[in-house]
Amino acid sequence: MLRILFSAPDDLWTAYRGPLAAALAARGLEADLTATASDPAAIDYIVAAPAGGISDFGPFTRTRAVLGLWAGVETFLANPTLVQPLARMVDPAMTEGMVQYVVGHVLRLNLRMDRHIRGTGGVWDPELPPLPRDTPVAVLGLGELGGASARALAGLGFPVLGWSRRPRSIPGVLCRSGEAGLSSTLAEARILVLLLPLTPETRFLIDAQRLALLPRGAMIVNPGRGGLIDDAALLAALESGHVAQATLDVFQTEPLPPEHPYWHHPRVTVTPHIASETRPETASQVIAENIARVEAGLPLLNRVDRQAGY
Repeated sequence: MLRILFSAPDDLWTAYRGPLAAALAARGLEADLTATASDPAAIDYIVAAPAGGISDFGPFTRTRAVLGLWAGVETFLANPTLVQPLARMVDPAMTEGMVQYVVGHVLRLNLRMDRHIRGTGGVWDPELPPLPRDTPVAVLGLGELGGASARALAGLGFPVLGWSRRPRSIPGVLCRSGEAGLSSTLAEARILVLLLPLTPETRFLIDAQRLALLPRGAMIVNPGRGGLIDDAALLAALESGHVAQATLDVFQTEPLPPEHPYWHHPRVTVTPHIASETRPETASQVIAENIARVEAGLPLLNRVDRQAGY
């Protein structure tokens, strides 16, 4: 019998316990699923959230894989005791939710919806919004979430520019990589969508210098990682009007402190890290499939490349 430790806050244990047990059983995996590890050396697999409570993975000498509950893995990689194979979560429902968020907010910005929602003070001003074909959208990060979002935007008629650290190819998307590719992508972007992982190379990638490359009046949507943006630089760009609007779902400190300027800025929309979330029913299927693969001698799906950071 497999011993599987679920290391995450109590509310997640409550939500996942039933779906995960059912997913394991459906694959013929006999498992003892537990939220406590009285004998770490007896644990075969760990299903973990970054705040799960394990600070030392050293005693888990038998553990064949750590299966993350989130797409982001930077917290795990910062723990030097985690030497076991690590898989990040790629949940179809999470991808679906991210595409919905990105498409919804890109359309909102392109349609200038906030202007009418907030009111024009009784002024009848029938200014037509641009068509999608007239609004280049840049998506930085073309992994599972970014690639799906870029394809969806291209399907709506937006000219989509994609950038990633490694070269990619996506039908209907002009893909670039490298520093020169990043500069040219930013220079053409009317709407910038950030879906990069947070690594030492991407932390504060969007700083004052790169914000200055955007066309004046560009807009930003960040559902990726809060650490991708230099907050002070973005606030300065908003104040100067170089960046017209920013929709932010992720932040360097979460929950976002009540005194943070983003809450009160007229051209910033704050959403509370809701762009995309793993769903217990679908994520449990992903976890069970990965465990079944390892038990069958197959490689982990979505195994983290520690050198790359994702």
